[in-house]
Amino acid sequence: MQTIQLYNGIQMPLLGYGVFQVNPQECERCVSDALSVGYRLIDTAQAYANEEGVGAAVKKSGIKREDVFLVTKVWISNSGEDKATKSIDESLKKLQSEYIDLLLIHQAYGDVFGTWRAMENAYREGKVRAIGISNFQEARFFDFQHYVDIKPMVNQLQCNAMIQQRGIEPLLNDKNCRMMAWGPLGGQGVDGIIKSEFLCGIGEKYGKTASQVALRWLTQRGIVAIPKSTHKERMEQNFNIFDFMLTDSEMQQIAAMNQHDSGTINFADVNFVKYLIETYG
Repeated sequence: MQTIQLYNGIQMPLLGYGVFQVNPQECERCVSDALSVGYRLIDTAQAYANEEGVGAAVKKSGIKREDVFLVTKVWISNSGEDKATKSIDESLKKLQSEYIDLLLIHQAYGDVFGTWRAMENAYREGKVRAIGISNFQEARFFDFQHYVDIKPMVNQLQCNAMIQQRGIEPLLNDKNCRMMAWGPLGGQGVDGIIKSEFLCGIGEKYGKTASQVALRWLTQRGIVAIPKSTHKERMEQNFNIFDFMLTDSEMQQIAAMNQHDSGTINFADVNFVKYLIETYG
C-alpha cells in the first residue's frame, strides 16, 4: 500500500475504506471483508453509529493493531473541551483500541476550539497519533489553523474527478495539511463518474474501470481516498489501483472534468449551519 507522510512523520495509507451510511448491523462484516481484501485504513465517525462494528472487525481480524490506520471524527453534539474529551474516550472503547491513528473534527461549527484543545491533549497523551479536520472550507480553514497550537494535519473534503477542490488545494499545501477525499466516486449530488465514457476510455488502455481510473487520479495527486462499498468484489476492484500510472496528459484531461471547485454542499450556508446547531448542538 502506498502512503503519504503527515507533517509529524506519521505514514498514512493513500487508500482506505469508508463506512459512511454503512448499517451498524452490517459494519463488522463489511470492515472484515475490507481488511481481508487488503485495506489498512478504515474511516468512521461518531455520527455514523458504527464505531463498534469497526472495532470488532479489527479485533477479530488477527491483524496487528499497528498495521491498521483507524480514523474517526468528533461530532458537533460532542463539541467543546469537556464533551469532546469524554467522546474521545468513548470512541476508544467502541473501537477497542488504546489509540486512534487520526482524529478529525467532523464539522466546522460548535465549539471547535474547545474540541481542538481536547484533541491536542489526547494527541500529547498518546491517545491519538494525528489530528485534523473535516469539511472546513477555505476561509474557515485559514482562520482555524491560524489560532491553534498544533496545526491540522489533514482536512477531509468532498473531492473527486468532478469536485476537485482546486481553490483550497494551494492553501492546504502551503500549511502542510494533507487532503483526504470523501465521496471519491461521487455521491452527494455528483453523478457520472463510475459510468463516465471518458474515464472508461482511459481505463481500457490499462484494463481498468472508470472507478479505478478516478481513484488512481486522486491518489496520484497525493490525496487520500476512502471509497465505500458493501460488496466485497467492488472493494477488491477499488483496491486494485496501484499497478498502473496515469500519464501527465491523462491527469490533465481528467482535471478538465471539474464541475464544482469546492463541493456540492455549501457548508457555509446559514440554513445548513442552523440545521446542524439546532439539531445537534
